[in-house]
Amino acid sequence: MARTVAIKKAVKKQNPLAPERVAAILEILANTYPGVVCALHHRNAWELTVATILSAQCTDVRVNLVTPALFKTFPTPKAMAAASLPEIEELIRTTGFFRNKAKSIQGAARIVVEEFGGKVPQTMEEILRLPGVARKTANVVLGSWYGIAVGVVVDTHVMRISRRLELTKEKTPEKIERDLMKIIPQDRWISFSHEVIHHGRQVCLARKPRCVDCTLEKLCNSSDKTWSSH
Repeated sequence: MARTVAIKKAVKKQNPLAPERVAAILEILANTYPGVVCALHHRNAWELTVATILSAQCTDVRVNLVTPALFKTFPTPKAMAAASLPEIEELIRTTGFFRNKAKSIQGAARIVVEEFGGKVPQTMEEILRLPGVARKTANVVLGSWYGIAVGVVVDTHVMRISRRLELTKEKTPEKIERDLMKIIPQDRWISFSHEVIHHGRQVCLARKPRCVDCTLEKLCNSSDKTWSSH
């Protein structure tokens, strides 16, 4: 009993941002989710851009049900730009906030066609000019399609788990991303996000995390743990 308490105290005292702890977290994630990729179905950068815009306040599962018909009807940015908003709205209605999303998608299509020759740009500065595209969407497209690590995708799963693991104390995606970029090697920015997102969906759930099944449990001191081996 005394030894268990001593171990728990030692773990608590450890600097959560110690390089060896961060390295251990990254190693465990890589081993737990080898070769994991973006959950949004897509065949090119444009489809991934649209799918990511649609994923706001919506599950990836729902987006993947909607996009096949959307891309069959409007297969290119040029076709999407020429579509009527009611046509787009009807096809994406079940993703929620469909009117705003339809405007963003059509606006993005027009800029891609008129300013970028029909191809989604490959720099953060340029891609942020597309309506509906903020840093999260930009990082998804640049990282998952182009393999360019400009930043770290911070969605609700990454926000929750980064805070539970004490990798950040911040509460906004922008500040959390800055903290993660300081402690995670750049060559792991893309894969880290994929791994954490999958971990958040399968194990580190928002309301009742499955700590007993978590490969990171011994490194975690979150106050809302449901089980502990410490």
